[in-house]
Amino acid sequence: MINKTASEKPQAINPELSVSSVKQFLLDLQNRICRCIEQEDGKALFVEDKWEHKEGGGGLTRVLSEGSVIEKAGVNFSHVHGKQLPQAATARRPELANSTFQALGVSVVIHPLNPYVPTSHFNVRFILVEKMDQPPYWWFGGGFDLTPYYGFMEDCSHWHQMAKAACDPFGDKVYPHYKQWADQYFFLKHRNEQRGIGGIFFDDLNEWPFETCFAFMRSVGEHFLKAYQPIVARRKHQNFTKSERDFQLYRRGRYVEFNLLYDRGTLFGLQSGGRTESILMSLPPLVAWQYDWRPVQGSAEADLYEIYLTPRQWV
Repeated sequence: MINKTASEKPQAINPELSVSSVKQFLLDLQNRICRCIEQEDGKALFVEDKWEHKEGGGGLTRVLSEGSVIEKAGVNFSHVHGKQLPQAATARRPELANSTFQALGVSVVIHPLNPYVPTSHFNVRFILVEKMDQPPYWWFGGGFDLTPYYGFMEDCSHWHQMAKAACDPFGDKVYPHYKQWADQYFFLKHRNEQRGIGGIFFDDLNEWPFETCFAFMRSVGEHFLKAYQPIVARRKHQNFTKSERDFQLYRRGRYVEFNLLYDRGTLFGLQSGGRTESILMSLPPLVAWQYDWRPVQGSAEADLYEIYLTPRQWV
């Protein structure tokens, strides 16, 4: 068993020390991810925007735009306080309604210019909820997933090999469970389509002791860079046509639809009164919708739907 029900109580922790440890790791992770993206792009640099949350805390939003490889990347750190846990969280744990909370996380979305380089998403978060006269309630969540526009078997296999490597030290059932959860989560119900090839997704993680859960979150963060950087390096110099760029913009529309309709992090941020500019940094700079578009049979675009946007075992 990997996750408990939301009503079960996690291990008691020292809230102040736990938050401090998680925050230190997340800030360092944000720095390392930004350095990696800047090195792969070779031209553009991140611009940092520091902000404060109205109920306490705040964050550091970093955005890179109009690079030679990356059209837009957002790497956001946030640590916010709130007086009432948002509906996105209390729907699964109603007993925590009207509780104060702290939410810490790093979220990353990378939209490359070249359609042969896939879009990538990563986030990890830690939620601490405190209710008067009760021990604190906490959980971890996050994961990473890949959204290719033109599929390559070796890229997909590598991505999932790194996802599996992140999970393997924590048990042989962890990767299959979180891989399946990602396949189910990153699904556009109204389109009956997968968003991409998935990866891993986890939430409500507090079954293990705090240190084990925290170690798992760190492992996911470490393996995100190992998963994505080689793919960018391999594909970023590949020539592409205007029609391939148009297809990329069309498929980005699916990304926008998912983030605004289903994404838990987006909903949590908006419901908690978070900073809208930082929450919506995940949206691509350019996107297009076409009415009732269909791929040409036998084309690379058709292959994306028929081969890559179908859940399968990649490793």
